[in-house]
Amino acid sequence: MNDLDICRNTVLSDISSIGEKLGLSLDNLEFYGKHMAKINYKDINDSSKYGKLILVTAINPTPFGEGKTTVSIGLADSFKKLGMNVSLALREPSMGPVFGIKGGACGGGMSQIVPMENINLAFTGDFAAITNANNLLAAAIDNHIEKGNKLGFKRVTFRRCLDTNDRALRTISTKYYCTSFDITAASEVMALLCLSNDIYDLKEKLGNIICGYNDKEEAITCKDLNVNGAMTVILKDAIKPNLVQTLEGVPAIVHGGPFANIAHGCNSLIATKTSLTLSDYTITEAGFGSDLGAEKFYDIKCNLGGLKPDCCVLVCTCKALKYNAGCNKDDILINDPSMVRCGLPNLRIHIENMLKFNSNLVVCINKYDSDSDSEIEVITNYLKSINIPYAISTAYKDGSLGANYLANEVLSVLEKDNNFKTIYDNSDDIFTKIEKVSKNIYKSKYIEYNDIALEKLNKINNSIYKDYPICISKTQYSISDNPKALNDPIDNTLHVEDVRVYGGAGFITIMTGNIISMPGLPSKPNYEKIDYIDDKIVGLS
Repeated sequence: MNDLDICRNTVLSDISSIGEKLGLSLDNLEFYGKHMAKINYKDINDSSKYGKLILVTAINPTPFGEGKTTVSIGLADSFKKLGMNVSLALREPSMGPVFGIKGGACGGGMSQIVPMENINLAFTGDFAAITNANNLLAAAIDNHIEKGNKLGFKRVTFRRCLDTNDRALRTISTKYYCTSFDITAASEVMALLCLSNDIYDLKEKLGNIICGYNDKEEAITCKDLNVNGAMTVILKDAIKPNLVQTLEGVPAIVHGGPFANIAHGCNSLIATKTSLTLSDYTITEAGFGSDLGAEKFYDIKCNLGGLKPDCCVLVCTCKALKYNAGCNKDDILINDPSMVRCGLPNLRIHIENMLKFNSNLVVCINKYDSDSDSEIEVITNYLKSINIPYAISTAYKDGSLGANYLANEVLSVLEKDNNFKTIYDNSDDIFTKIEKVSKNIYKSKYIEYNDIALEKLNKINNSIYKDYPICISKTQYSISDNPKALNDPIDNTLHVEDVRVYGGAGFITIMTGNIISMPGLPSKPNYEKIDYIDDKIVGLS
């Protein structure tokens, strides 16, 4: 059976009974049908009740998928089977990848969150609300200029957004200036919603969005236009986290969806803190490889949200190691332990990176049916040689039973102290922050700044934004900023091309390489497989 068939053949619990597992009453829930609900999170979050926080990340992604979400869900299901009070805190899918190249983001096989069709598509309308709030601000800027420009916009820096991959919108001309669209997952409104503590914090953050600059290079903000209140109204429901379930009935709090190669790659603080309050164990994930998602989870989300993770699960696959070693995609299923061995340097780098945060670490070998015992043995022998805890997971095929060894290994590691630390201090100057991330995580030997970026960074160092954390926008396919430099391109050069101040979200985005904030569609997009036949969706995964 495919993913959709598995979901349709699973009897789901009413969402009210899933809420009961978290101690939520009917008054805490706003129902979107029988199997989805919004959580009225107010007065729920309580840091004195926080359980253990487990992050799932991975080595550099490949076209085959490494299975972070599948592993996260399988691990949560296994915790439940062991009698633990557990919940998931995951990101919402963006419809750009769903219809583009990546597909959905609900896991797969016997390790899924459901109802998968709803979650992967419009869900509870959060992305639409974020898009509308974002574009209201863009329209307000243009209207202000049209009506006399009293604030004196010299240049506009805020961009429109759309939850569709559309490369034609990377450069557009309005009546007043040239600009571009971001995909909604890369918008500042998405980023700041995911870093807000409540609706009033959201309103304040929206007000601090920098819309542009006057001729004195003074920032003009959203609150100067008096539109942050209206944007908050649009987002009043979107800020509430969504409750769904796994195939095995584990509560899953799914909320927010920033990309990790462009934004900070983590689900919302509200969702994570709600899960931590209501469960003894919270399992979450961060987008793409650990060089992007995990670094930003630690240095941005945990930093700004006051979170302390207790364990990190690093996912790797034989396919990914062979791909990083240069194996042709057409040969990836051929049994070749030597190619797996040649890809181990990529795994080594991600292990070293995670240990720099002093995070308790477990490596998960996400096993496919095509993986041979001899290939798996290459990885296990290596991990034994460097004394790193590990476990093999077959959660995709076997659900909770397939993640049983992983669950027990994680529980064992959780007994250890975790002296968590970030890579840089907020008080470090902006150049030091970039240097610490690039040298410690990306293994860069040199950093090259173009003139535009250098000028902006010098201004930031003398501004109110100098203590903000940084969000480096970089390719996901390599630890470097070159997507073709696979495996372990140590001593690389990081190329800083531009800088964006996200005054609302509270971080500085550093644009590197040829990264773009509006993806395009591939030559064979997923939408060609998706259809509606005999009153059913087909081709969605």
